[in-house]
Amino acid sequence: MKQLDLSNMRVLDLSQNWDMHTPGFATYEGPTIKWIKRVAFDKVGGQHISSTLHVGTHLDAPLHFLTNGQDIGSIPLDKLVGPAVVVDLETLGLGDYDIYTSAHFEQWERKTGLRIQPHDIVVVHTGYHKYYPSNWYGETQADETRYFIKHPGPTREFVNWVLERQISWFAIDAGSMDHPMNTVIRKVRPDLAIKCAQKLGQPLEEIWPDDDLQIMHYAMFPHGVFHVENAGGMIDEVLDQRVWIGCFPWKFNGGEAAFCRLVAFVEHQQ
Repeated sequence: MKQLDLSNMRVLDLSQNWDMHTPGFATYEGPTIKWIKRVAFDKVGGQHISSTLHVGTHLDAPLHFLTNGQDIGSIPLDKLVGPAVVVDLETLGLGDYDIYTSAHFEQWERKTGLRIQPHDIVVVHTGYHKYYPSNWYGETQADETRYFIKHPGPTREFVNWVLERQISWFAIDAGSMDHPMNTVIRKVRPDLAIKCAQKLGQPLEEIWPDDDLQIMHYAMFPHGVFHVENAGGMIDEVLDQRVWIGCFPWKFNGGEAAFCRLVAFVEHQQ
């Protein structure tokens, strides 16, 4: 494996902003932020925050879906930092409600000449980060409904391929590694579930039967294949590249998820 020379690296932030307006995932409360000390009166500023964990750029630990699963604090740093590829699915024509498959990733390999190696981190670029309300870099078309409810996602076929290819973990510039209609969103927005089924030309219950609910969580986490959700930031600057990725949550013992900073280490061009 090629060694990482930090003296010749740009560090790009693939994280989204986190503030009082950052939305949580469906059924999760967003943040509350308040000042409890002011410089004028207390000679120091102090803030108090309250939030669920599935808000903004965050890392899901296996404990999120598995009783006694691995928690955030138990994930070693050498798992969270490593070689990666950034797969641009947007240029392959994937859009609202679409399903991505292993064939799309293999098509991407042929197109770019890059190979997803065993134990690579895979950053999935759908392009939906531009719709995120807290997007801070590059093109922005804030549309919370489109961001959370219409981004593409996989079926069980993709899970089997991931295990065969021995992918380490994922990051995605969307609300979930699962298709939104394979989450609680199908029940939260039944009106849009109907439109999704019309687009896909098949009942959603046939595409994702009950046993496949949130399969990128339930089927992947027992194998240590977790993911970062709500990536974005400067992601458009590293598309179709091999980079090093670092994910830095706080060492949260007992944590089922954690806010994190996701960064790409990119070698300067000579």
